[in-house]
Amino acid sequence: MKRTALFFGSFNPIHVGHLIIANTMLQQEGVDELWFVVSPQNPLKERATLLADHHRMQMVRRAIEDNYKMQACDIEMHLPLPSYTAVTLAALGEKYPERKFCLVMGSDNLATFERWRNYEYILEHYRLLVYPRPGTQRCKLATHPHVTMVDVPMMDISSSYIRQQIAARKDVRYLLTEPVHKYLTEMHFYE
Repeated sequence: MKRTALFFGSFNPIHVGHLIIANTMLQQEGVDELWFVVSPQNPLKERATLLADHHRMQMVRRAIEDNYKMQACDIEMHLPLPSYTAVTLAALGEKYPERKFCLVMGSDNLATFERWRNYEYILEHYRLLVYPRPGTQRCKLATHPHVTMVDVPMMDISSSYIRQQIAARKDVRYLLTEPVHKYLTEMHFYE
């Protein structure tokens, strides 16, 4: 049974911080591969700031093209909106019964996890691999038996920061992989 870590996000754009987190999660015991689940709409984020789904999928594919243990997953783009993790997990379980899934999330998401739809079910049936986020305190769920706190280099890089820098005509090439930077530049995104 393949053990697949799911890293959810809008990846608007995907950046080196995401890739460092993903690579670290692949080193964890019990993880064979990692899928970037590109979300069309986070219920807590406004859709107007998102690039089209196919462009964000393309950037993820380009960012990870040289790593066979990582892949882009578009399942949420075929599910009702807004996207809820519990619904996505059920759909993935039906489509890939030969895989055992776990979730990758930041400590900021763990701190608000009890507000997620069906969080008790997720916590009972899935392992959560949690990386630290700047400014987030350790919460009570950090000691849950299905939660693993993973030591990942803490970087305060965000997609919104990258978008702001591009709009201000600043150089962001070292925050992105070369293929993603090239794609963004050619398409004139975020300018």
